[in-house]
Formats: sequence, C-alpha cells, structure tokens
Amino acid sequence: MAEHKRVPSRRRKVLRVAACASAALVVLGGGAAGYAYLKLDGNIKSVDINGRLGDARPPAATDGSFNILVLGSDSRAGENGALAGGGTGDTARSDTAMVVHISQDHARASVVSIPRDTLVDRPDCTDANGKAVPAARRAMYNSAFEAGGAACAVKTTEQLTGLRMDHYLQVDFAGFARVVDAIGGATVTTTVAIHDKDSGLDLPAGEHHLDGQQALAFVRTRHGVGDGSDLGRIELQKQMVKSLLQQAGGIGLFSNPVKLWSIGDTMTRSVTTDSALGSVNSLVGLVQELKGIGPDQLTMVTLPVEGAPGDPNRVVPQQPQSQQLWAALKADQPVPQGVVSTQSQNPAQAAPTASPTASPTASPTGVPKAVPKPAATATARR
Repeated sequence: MAEHKRVPSRRRKVLRVAACASAALVVLGGGAAGYAYLKLDGNIKSVDINGRLGDARPPAATDGSFNILVLGSDSRAGENGALAGGGTGDTARSDTAMVVHISQDHARASVVSIPRDTLVDRPDCTDANGKAVPAARRAMYNSAFEAGGAACAVKTTEQLTGLRMDHYLQVDFAGFARVVDAIGGATVTTTVAIHDKDSGLDLPAGEHHLDGQQALAFVRTRHGVGDGSDLGRIELQKQMVKSLLQQAGGIGLFSNPVKLWSIGDTMTRSVTTDSALGSVNSLVGLVQELKGIGPDQLTMVTLPVEGAPGDPNRVVPQQPQSQQLWAALKADQPVPQGVVSTQSQNPAQAAPTASPTASPTASPTGVPKAVPKPAATATARR
C-alpha cells in the first residue's frame, strides 16, 4: 500500500511542477508580448492631421472606400545622411507622393503618383510649430510638405484632388531601405543598363534582387535611365511597389513569429502616420483590411500632366483627364481607360530599340509628347 500511495504522490508533485512552469510561461509570455506591444507602439511617430485641418475638408466617403496619402520624404536628417546621392540641405520635401484609393470591398486599390514638379495653388497652412504659411499660386506640389509639413501636404492634396485623405503615411530614405531589407529585398527587371553616379545605382540589363540600399537607389535614380525626368523615375517607383507587394506576400509572415517581430519593429520605426493610425492595433487593423490586395489587384498610374505654360521645366494637371481620374476615384470606380492608355512607359523596361530620351505623356489632343526635364532648382535635391 505504501508503494501504491507514493505513485499518486509523485504524480501530484510532477503535475504541480508542470502547472507552476506553465503559469510561469504564461506570465513570461504575456510579459514579453506586453513589452513587444509597448515597444512597437512607442516606435510610431504620428501627426494629428484632423486636429490641424479642422472641418474645412472634403467629406469622408460613406461607402467603405477610403484614401491614404503616402509620402516619401527626402529629409537628410540623422541616418538619412547622403543616402542615394543628392544634396544634404536642412529642409525636407515630399520626394514621392502617392494617393492610394482603397475600394469599398477592400479588394482592390488604385494608386496615383503625383509628380513633385506639378504646379498647384497651395492653400494657406499652419506648420507644426503653429506658424502661418501663406497660400501660393503656381507653387511646386512638393513645396507644401517643405513649407508646412504633413498637414499642409494633406491640405494641398485634398484641394488638388477633391478627395478626403483619410490616412497619412510617411517614410524617409533610411526607413525605406530598412523595410526592404526586413522583408528580404526586392526583385526588379530592366531591359536596359542603368548607371547613375548620383544615386550610386549600377545595374546591367536583366533581373536583379536588390537589398535596401540598392532599392533606394533604384527608386531615386533619374539621370541613369530614360530622359532623366521625374516621370521616368515614377515608373521605377511603380515597379518597386509591385515588387515589394510580391515579396511581402511570399514570405509567410504570420507563420514566422521571429520574422513578424523583426518586420513589425522595422516598420514602426520607419513610418510617420496620422494619429488615427498611430498605434500598433490601428496599423495591424489596416494591414488586415488590405491583406487581400496584391500586385494583380493594384492599378498604378501617374497623374496626367502636360508642360506648364511659360515654364517648360514644370508640369500642370492635364484636363479633362485629371478631373476624370479624381472623379472616378471619388465614385469608387476604376481608373478611366483613357488615363491608363496614355501612361508613360517604364524606361527601365523599354524596348531595346526605343529612344533613350522618349518619355511620352499625352497632350490635350491625345498625341504623346516629350515632357521636359525638371529645372535645376527642382533637381538640386534629386
């Protein structure tokens, strides 16, 4: 009997130890999760766009569709240094601007790139320090971010498009390179060699898997491909976006906690958002809503533009195509085929026999014409 009683006693002891170990793991796991959440949450920088702009804005859609303004800042502060070539001034402009329209069912997206040299009527703004920024006629689109920060960039974009920018995302050079490295790089294909001493990009024709620094140089290069205009560079950026979506969809994030943590830490350290997206929960919620959108569900176009009257080194929105584009997005309709059909060719994927200076855009009559290179004042920062 004594031996018989010792068995359950030993068993109870083992079960007690196991229970205590399990409880410890739960506590430690919960603590680690809590630490991870707080760390990621603390990484995110946000701007109260709604508070700064008030109610004098286009109304938000009521059908479930929404818009995100995505800006790439050319700030040279901190670790951005002299990444991807160019100047190292104290100010920052919106080097890249994309209006991303998410459809009502969140199953497709339309992305409109706004050339930085587009002349717009910039509205009066208030910068981050509360200083008034006066309105300006025929100002370069990217000057809004430089003059008044994120809120001014949003206000200018809303005035240009007539669309409510429901969310705002901003990434700088170093952040972009970090994100590309975190997801394992990006694959691009070029039919022509690209040699740009300014961005540091040196690629022979063919398929290339780029790391973060190379990917940054790819989306920054202008002089090494096509006619050297910003419109050609935008086409390279479109190719990169689709490549990154393809890469992100193929690495199985949610089945790899280590990779998920690494990318989450990198992403939250690399972006500035509007306050509504300024938490891990909000960003995860946005990712969950958009996880079904891949390269095949993405339509990417450049705002139709033409040479600015009296200033051949700038462009203005082309009419009526531009208004037709914004009206379609406002109605949650696909990008008009008339806009799609006049898009410039990607200079990195041009036919080998194509002229290296051909970077056409549509004229008001529908006849392609060359867009002049941006002026020196616009290219000093590349």
